[in-house]
Amino acid sequence: MKFAYKFSNLLGAFYRHGNLCFSKDGNSVISPVGNRISVFDLKNNKSETLPVSTTKNISCLGINPDGNLAILIDEDGAAVLVSLVTRAVLHHHHFHSPVHSVSFSPDGKKFVITKENVALMYHAPGRNREFNGFALDKSYYGPFDETTCIDWTDDSKCFAVGSKDMTTWIFGAERWANLIYYSLGGHKDIIVGCFFEKDSLDMYTVSQEGTLCVWESDTELEGLRKGNNDDDDVEEIIGEDGETRGDVIKGSTDTPKQVEGIKNVRYSQRSKHYFNKAGDFNKLTAAAFHKKTRILVTGFASGAFHLHELPEFDLIHSLRAQQCAVLYCNALFVSRVKGLGQLLVWEWQSESYVFKQQGHFNNMNSLAYSPDGQYLVTGGDDGKVSLLPLGFLWNTNNGLCFVLSGHEGPVSNLCFSPVQSVLASVSWDKTVRLWDMLDSWETKETLRLTSDGLAVTYRPDGQELAVASLDGEITFWNPQTGGQAGSIAGRHDLQMGRKETEKITAKQSAKGKSFTSLCYSADGESILAGGQSKFVCIYNIKEHVLMKKFEISCNLSLDAMEEFLDRRKMTEFGSLSLVDEGTGDGDGVELSLPGVKRGDMSSRRFKPEIRVGSLCFSPTGRSWATASTEGLLIYSLDASLVFDPYDLDMDVTPASIRQQVKKKEWASAILLSFRLNEMALKREVLEAVPYDQITVVCSSLPDVYVDKLLNFVASTLEKSNHLQFYLSWAQCLLTLHGQKLKNRSGAVLPTVQQLLKSIQRHSDDLSKLCDWNIYNIRYAAALSKQRGMKRTAAESLSDEEEEEEELLQKADFCFIIEKMLI
Repeated sequence: MKFAYKFSNLLGAFYRHGNLCFSKDGNSVISPVGNRISVFDLKNNKSETLPVSTTKNISCLGINPDGNLAILIDEDGAAVLVSLVTRAVLHHHHFHSPVHSVSFSPDGKKFVITKENVALMYHAPGRNREFNGFALDKSYYGPFDETTCIDWTDDSKCFAVGSKDMTTWIFGAERWANLIYYSLGGHKDIIVGCFFEKDSLDMYTVSQEGTLCVWESDTELEGLRKGNNDDDDVEEIIGEDGETRGDVIKGSTDTPKQVEGIKNVRYSQRSKHYFNKAGDFNKLTAAAFHKKTRILVTGFASGAFHLHELPEFDLIHSLRAQQCAVLYCNALFVSRVKGLGQLLVWEWQSESYVFKQQGHFNNMNSLAYSPDGQYLVTGGDDGKVSLLPLGFLWNTNNGLCFVLSGHEGPVSNLCFSPVQSVLASVSWDKTVRLWDMLDSWETKETLRLTSDGLAVTYRPDGQELAVASLDGEITFWNPQTGGQAGSIAGRHDLQMGRKETEKITAKQSAKGKSFTSLCYSADGESILAGGQSKFVCIYNIKEHVLMKKFEISCNLSLDAMEEFLDRRKMTEFGSLSLVDEGTGDGDGVELSLPGVKRGDMSSRRFKPEIRVGSLCFSPTGRSWATASTEGLLIYSLDASLVFDPYDLDMDVTPASIRQQVKKKEWASAILLSFRLNEMALKREVLEAVPYDQITVVCSSLPDVYVDKLLNFVASTLEKSNHLQFYLSWAQCLLTLHGQKLKNRSGAVLPTVQQLLKSIQRHSDDLSKLCDWNIYNIRYAAALSKQRGMKRTAAESLSDEEEEEEELLQKADFCFIIEKMLI
């Protein structure tokens, strides 16, 4: 068995922390989920998680205007430049302090990040390869407190920065003579959003107390004039090598020095509007502005949304959801709820949800695949069950509920036998009980353990039972005789990390840890085991040895990730993590007492501990999944990266295989291609076989190659367009070798399930396409009949009018046929 599994997707979690972005076409939402980002395709109802990650949770992200580059910045200020085309990391950079926001200029040549009270402008990475992907251009100072938001003018000449000091600062992206910096006030609370008008320097600013200020500039964008390099407000930074590292623009509340003959840009407040007119205070938490339609979307702490048309401040629409933040694009706006992990996409014109998903806002602790591998079901500490589709439908019948008595302690896990009507339950009373479903749920067998039982699972053929206990052992039992078949001591393989608040070493802490989840592989030869650790272990059952350990996360924002604590955080009184600083004001907590800087001390924060709640192999054997603190992680078999020849010798080469194909020795060519075992070559040889020779070839194959060919057909059928061709191969193999395959059903079961999954998926796709074509043909027939009736009623039409009517009818019909073909 080859362990070529790689990370495939992150499901069950839709949002954690940070800002959201729309794709260039507006059909997808890009959402940060922990230290990864997921792309939700709103048009095709699909999701994808990029195979890149940061070392800590993502706090902000920015997408360039072309939609092919993304900057991901984590909580510590470590940035990663990612290509959204190749899904690869292009550059690493560290800003050395937390970053509040990042935004690309509309022309894509520069981007601005804000941290502390400074805005830094960098040259955006281009097509040319550079040693340093992030080249600093200018540093802008002006706000006295932390910055909160960024917005650019449409021509990328200027940008605005909002701050917690209740001011908004406008800076020139270049050295303009009449606009170096400008400060706007007028608010009594933190600036939540600042937005430029389309193709204008006019601005809108929104603050947390629910106030909108409309600002009018006396200068158009075309009126900005180039300045000199000797401005008093601009300083150059010279590096040790004598090269210029960038400019520093220092803003102040004083009016900038005016260049002779050029009038400085000035702003005046045109109007001021209030969201809380009724006097009931409702904190404004988020705002977004769509420049083309001039629509402002605001979200409030109470869960209310307002859509206003600017600059008149006319209320268009309002609704109420949950506490959230918003992002607007075209007729859609997205809301996100940080505490609940909820993501909503609302189409305000039709007043309907385009996307509405919520993950578990507590840890996942269990999961299960559907028998056909098309769905995953997860359960969490929040009491919710989530159904996640992986492929088209699985129905189950409701049954009766019984109360089974017999255990003397809490029941920790349950598992049904896959071949018999038997239920296995494991408990803290150090026993495993087997319940007979057909005999009034009487206890069929009781297995005695040496320690508290934590997890139980059946082998796919039902002939073996695995149990994980509190002493770190995995024991294997024969469910028919009740005898123990073997055991694995896996406590040392967990390799626990040390939590920040623990006063003992990781080595000592590991002595009290154990596996809490078990799962057999599809062939029953290996078993997956996971628990309170960042590792998932896979063991060979026959040899009782560890084969591989998978590290499910490298996110240092989680607890128990490192074996040794950081000595810089250790003091003579202990770890600094033991000091509870309370929650910060980033979550919108009011400063209730004078002098309090960290918010309400009654609110507590915690660092989630890495753990594996549940493990499950797909029935097809092509993937396995784990429910962990990071979410639902799926590891898929990447067969394209594995070269695994079978019975290889010097004569088995691609040239010799293609020579057999030219000689039309189809069976020999197939056998040689499977001995070399290259996917592309096997597909090439198989698709070269004529349709009328499929039965002859299948009847002449040895038994060992029948399994390999059936497995290849099942995996290829899922993505191939040659539907009838591969179905014919599958039908001939099952018809000619069905009895032999049935005798070794245990080994062939994953292949058959993969084949059924592929057939079901194609069946659902074709049924939808056929239904759509039938409706269009009916529409075309009705349209043709209607045209004929009009022609009969309009006999007095001239020849030219009649010819024009026929052309219109043919054009309508051709348009419908063209859509059907597409």
